[in-house]
Amino acid sequence: MTNVLPDVLCPGLRVVFCGTAAGTASARARAYYAGPGNGFWRTLHEIGLTPVQLAPAEFEHLPEHGIGLTDICKVLHGSDLEVGTVEFDVAGLAERIATAEPAKLAFNGKNAARGALERDVDYGPQPEQIGGAVVWVLPSTSGAARRFWDTGPWRDLAVACRA
Repeated sequence: MTNVLPDVLCPGLRVVFCGTAAGTASARARAYYAGPGNGFWRTLHEIGLTPVQLAPAEFEHLPEHGIGLTDICKVLHGSDLEVGTVEFDVAGLAERIATAEPAKLAFNGKNAARGALERDVDYGPQPEQIGGAVVWVLPSTSGAARRFWDTGPWRDLAVACRA
């Protein structure tokens, strides 16, 4: 199976954001977080991790800001319910993170984090590391998860990235 979206990983990143899988709109656009209701790009700018609000098609420019992207499931796309957990590649995620050596790995939503850590999670920093990176769990920026939205953990991560 081929990857729905390419990883955006390279040495020296402050943080890599990891989602569950590309959404349907992202798969069609061939760009991360391209769904019209997804707040990822707006949030990155609002919390100060990017100096301007990037568009989904500009995702390859994130390393210029010390940011990378990946998903725990690289070969399927759709909602978390549609994707399920069968194709979660935890070992592959750990290998990709160990190779890129970012300071932090931030899960964009609890579903991917639960799959990687194999336990229930709360928002914020976690006691585990993956591939040597400090793990964070953040509220999902997906429009479907709007009822759980809280910018607080995202702001906390931004402060930690600047420290």
